[in-house]
Amino acid sequence: MSGVHKYALAVSAVALIAANPASAQERADVEKLIDLVKQQQSQIADLKARLEKLEAEQQASAASAAAAPTGTAQATPPTALSAKQQQQAAIDAQVQNAVADSQSSETAAMQAQLAQLAANSERGVDVRWRTGGPAFESKDGFFTFRPRGDFLFDFSHTWGSDFADRNITGTEIRDVRLGMEGSVGKIGYKVDVGFDHNDVHLKEAYLSYDAKLFGNTTEFYVGQRLEDRSIEGSTTKRRIPFMERNAVATVGAPDLGFFNTGVLAKMIGPNWHISVSASGDGVTNEGDESDSYAFFARGHWNPIKTNTGFVHLGAWGWTEYLGSDADSINEFPDIAQHFNTNLHVSASSIDGTIRDHAYGLEAGGVFHNLYAFGEYTDRFIRANDDPSAHQKAYSLYGGWMITGEDPSFSTRSGIWGSTKVIDPVTSGGTGAFELAGRYDNYDFSDERRGGIGHSWTLGVNWYLNNWARLMVNYVRWHTDNQVSAQKGPDSGNSIGVRSQISF
Repeated sequence: MSGVHKYALAVSAVALIAANPASAQERADVEKLIDLVKQQQSQIADLKARLEKLEAEQQASAASAAAAPTGTAQATPPTALSAKQQQQAAIDAQVQNAVADSQSSETAAMQAQLAQLAANSERGVDVRWRTGGPAFESKDGFFTFRPRGDFLFDFSHTWGSDFADRNITGTEIRDVRLGMEGSVGKIGYKVDVGFDHNDVHLKEAYLSYDAKLFGNTTEFYVGQRLEDRSIEGSTTKRRIPFMERNAVATVGAPDLGFFNTGVLAKMIGPNWHISVSASGDGVTNEGDESDSYAFFARGHWNPIKTNTGFVHLGAWGWTEYLGSDADSINEFPDIAQHFNTNLHVSASSIDGTIRDHAYGLEAGGVFHNLYAFGEYTDRFIRANDDPSAHQKAYSLYGGWMITGEDPSFSTRSGIWGSTKVIDPVTSGGTGAFELAGRYDNYDFSDERRGGIGHSWTLGVNWYLNNWARLMVNYVRWHTDNQVSAQKGPDSGNSIGVRSQISF
């Protein structure tokens, strides 16, 4: 390889470093290669000078021999001088060949290392800050990693109750989560750890795999995750329009709860999805009793789906087989804010429970920046000691994105997603404002001592950007419990304020 080519290769190496920043070790490797190129270039220049000198001497000797008279003695016979020159030329040729072989080997090794560095640079890491935190992704998209977290801080005040212990004020860390999620090829993973009530809880920890079945995207999950059940029951708290989930999400929940360990498969079409899952108790099971276990199914369909909005229809159901450690069910869902544990609707205890099941219906839609939905659930609890009973609930709610954003409802899975703010505060804008209202009805009257209750909620949300918001909820509530310290009809008011950041 000529000195010019060597120099071009060195320049290429320098350009490679500038265009594709590598690690400190990779930079050191390239610098060593450049030094080697310079050394070889110096050797080539030295050999070239020696060869030029030798050729000049040969030309001078030939000229002297041609000019000398016949019979005149010469100090050095031309034939002897020619022999020495030939010998020197042979030695120089051997040296040149040896250097050339060495250079060829070193050049091949250098080219291989440069190619490897280029490949490593192509697999470098891109870092993006699009969701309030860093997201790391290899340039070929094969590896992804994103730390994630939630922080929800609440203030609550209740007044107007006939029971003094309900008229309380307080603050709480509603939820703190830290975790990570990412993928290795088609295999995804997620881990979320929650900190609340002075305890640590594993919320979600699963592996996922995406595939194509019958031409549709199909997702498979194994581990602990949020079940696919009702609209708000399938949505994390940080994304729903209100501070707390609605009556259908809470009353229609199995004894297993919202987060269960098992397997789930979800198939997603152009305007529909369907999921099936089998789950047992969460990771908190002590292991000294058999799990309760349940089977779930949910699906939704958008019969109308246009650029201006869509219609949503959905249905779900589950059946649960209770373990021996779950032989009693006593439901008392919050009717206003989570902080006030004295403010709830009591269903009373059902003993000797062995099995339960529930179903739910969903309907609603989105039009431009408006949305409205309705949900209903009926849960049947079968027991040996107490009479079996139905627990029912329904919720009606709607909202208006005042600043023109699209409601963050996903037609892909039929749940709430993240609001995309048009003019975020962090860019000098006003953020996004949302006005929302909801009616919830709780009906446990099928039980001998079951209570009833209903509530009206008015909410105002201010989205500072895509990952931070402030929420204010006013709730006008009514309860009529047959048991507990707050027995009998009662009405009152509650107001809640939340500051939230999620990334």
